[in-house]
Amino acid sequence: MPAPLEELPSIARRIRREIIEMIGAAKSGHPGGSLSAVEILVELYFHRLRIDPQNPQWPDRDRFILSKGHAAPVLYAVMAEIGYAETPVSQLNTLRKLGSVYQGHPDMRFIHALEASTGSLGEGLSLALGLGLAARLDGRKSRTYVLLGDGEIQEGQIWEAAMAAAFHKVDNIVAIVDYNGIQLDGFVKDIMNVAPLPEKWRAFGWHTLEIDGHDLVAIRKALDEAEATKGQPTCIVAHTVKGKGVSFMENNPKFHGTAPTADEVRLALQELQ
Repeated sequence: MPAPLEELPSIARRIRREIIEMIGAAKSGHPGGSLSAVEILVELYFHRLRIDPQNPQWPDRDRFILSKGHAAPVLYAVMAEIGYAETPVSQLNTLRKLGSVYQGHPDMRFIHALEASTGSLGEGLSLALGLGLAARLDGRKSRTYVLLGDGEIQEGQIWEAAMAAAFHKVDNIVAIVDYNGIQLDGFVKDIMNVAPLPEKWRAFGWHTLEIDGHDLVAIRKALDEAEATKGQPTCIVAHTVKGKGVSFMENNPKFHGTAPTADEVRLALQELQ
């Protein structure tokens, strides 16, 4: 059963705490982009996606691809909380440890419920396109959602897939851009500016929406509109804050790929009470 909207903020807060705890325990990982995507994944997994965690290979399920695979902690925490047997909450703090199912990037060899192994950036939209075309050929109602990073979309393969999806009118896929403005080496605008982003997706033939990516109501409305849109794929440009919820991580490029220290973990968890 989908979770009521009023329950999602407390779920999101719990997910953020788990992200901080697991990356802190690993002393390695990507907190900033995991925290920026929390509301998007919470809305998808706890309300939107037609999935059955007890039957993860259900043929008619909806699909989700975390193209920005370095944000694996948010996906792991959400899958654990929603009840997939392969991803227990009790093992989240084994992140990046030898033999753990919680590898540094999502890996189908360890978690079979994943739709793809990701982490090599730029491939997720192509995978989503393939899944969308397959569902159409098979006559299934499955929809595919893919979360892209704003640094990731500097790669050409993203735009090849965008062009192909619009040309083939693949309207059962939704691309969500986590537009937090920061990538590994600094601010996106200083490295390879992708603005104006909504105009680019529209020019490539996508129905394009622009929202606050931390507003659960706005996310829900955008996903409703995407599902109602026929004849073209939908892109949701979600404006987010890197490191959202932890004051010293917010909009701080340092925390793209730097784990918090033990003291920073304590401070972060205090803020997330």
